[in-house]
Amino acid sequence: MRVRLVAAFPKPVDVAVAAARTCYSSAGIVEPAVVAGEALLDPEAQAKAWARRDALARSLYLAGHHTTFQHAHFLFAVEGVSRQFVWSFLHAHPFANSEQVSQRYVPVAAEAVYEPPSLPEGAKWSYRSTVSQLHQAYSQLVQALAPVAEAELLARFPTWKRHPQRLARQTQRKAQEVARAVLPLATLTSLYHTVSCLTLFRYRRLCAQADVPEETQAVVEAMVGEALRWDPNLGKLFQEPIPLEETPEYRCFYEFHGGHPQPAQFRQAFDRELQGLSSRLISYGRNNQEAVGAAVRAVLGLTESQLPTPAAIGLLLDPGRNTLLGEELNLTTLSKLSRALHHAHYTFAKKLSHAADSQDQRHRLTPAARPLLWAVVDGEPDVVTPKLVQHAGGKALALFEDAVNRAWEGAGKLLQAGARREQALYLLPNALAIRFVESADLLNLHHKHRMRLCYNAQEEIWQACWEEAEQITEVDPEIGRWLLPPCAIRKAAGKSPICPEGDRFCGVAVWRLERKNYRRLI
Repeated sequence: MRVRLVAAFPKPVDVAVAAARTCYSSAGIVEPAVVAGEALLDPEAQAKAWARRDALARSLYLAGHHTTFQHAHFLFAVEGVSRQFVWSFLHAHPFANSEQVSQRYVPVAAEAVYEPPSLPEGAKWSYRSTVSQLHQAYSQLVQALAPVAEAELLARFPTWKRHPQRLARQTQRKAQEVARAVLPLATLTSLYHTVSCLTLFRYRRLCAQADVPEETQAVVEAMVGEALRWDPNLGKLFQEPIPLEETPEYRCFYEFHGGHPQPAQFRQAFDRELQGLSSRLISYGRNNQEAVGAAVRAVLGLTESQLPTPAAIGLLLDPGRNTLLGEELNLTTLSKLSRALHHAHYTFAKKLSHAADSQDQRHRLTPAARPLLWAVVDGEPDVVTPKLVQHAGGKALALFEDAVNRAWEGAGKLLQAGARREQALYLLPNALAIRFVESADLLNLHHKHRMRLCYNAQEEIWQACWEEAEQITEVDPEIGRWLLPPCAIRKAAGKSPICPEGDRFCGVAVWRLERKNYRRLI
């Protein structure tokens, strides 16, 4: 693992205190250099300036006046961390930005695997052996899926027969995207990760938490170390981590499970409620459409007789009327009219693979209550099988199922050898089923659907968004009819080209189809 500070705001503490003092300054902006006493020649006067700065910074921190600490940001290059850690911690909250290496399009090297430093000596052979077997299964599955992936691509792009290099490249990528389902959660990734000073404070305070406390603490301490080298004055503000045993999740785990969960009953009940869907609408505002209509009228100063609710919703969601929806930038949060979409809400019960949920997480403003894996994983394999694997059947399906069984067997052997639960979880595959509850207001859900109803989106997320849009249409038809992929929205908005993906065009004129007729395999 390696963490490097690539870029940062200068003097974060000086900036935070200067921002706070500006709030009460009759002279206007207070400069950070004034806070630091940089113009003072007398050492004693400068020392007093520093003392005032540190006292005010500490006072702001303890009183919860934390917005001043959001101005300064840190950009970290984080290398050699597990996918499990990124899912469990870095991407489990909305106040960060990341770009990481894609498993969909980049081949995964067999040696690119995290091994917990504290793994018991007697468990290391089982850990390494299982990882090796899963990587071998990944390579075999890529080969087994290639003919099926090629056939599906040619069905969509018949002219690619005349471009064998492009066909081979895209076939390889699609096979890799699906085969990654058997890679272990211990697989390494690298990413750029940007957080504010405030988020870094939060990271330090709550870094000792399930599901990956050892790796999380190591990465966060490395981040903190880099930040302190940049501005040692931050050291006066960082709090010590809350011990793992004092976190609510840890306490509840032992209170309700006694440290030995038996989650089969939970999984069965959750799946029954899904009724065969990957995302089922379980709650929504009973007056969503009316609330949105009322908000639009409040913006425009109109009565219901002047602007009935269906017409008001059309002003927001019809791209021909609200042309901002066709913009490349997501401008809706800045538009007074578009912000009326905040007032409709939807909640879904969802089941995705760990790999797909790692993508779903990136939509930070559609937050979810994701599981404590310690509480929902046991000795029984529990996965989401990729559609292409199901479609291929035969050797591909056998390879997938064998890899899944080997992953759970390896995790079981680790526990028998004295490894901790968190260490065994690293061996489980990307296909691990994640069950969770996710909510969103319409403004952010609309943006998510606009991105993920595209045929180029990851297959499971596409399927979930399609199911969500269809269910919303059943309860709120004036809203649901406008939940569309980017091409359909751009066409309605009069934008050209209709597909914004360029040479990544999916090959289907989706904008000509009714949403109920959308179909895709790859």
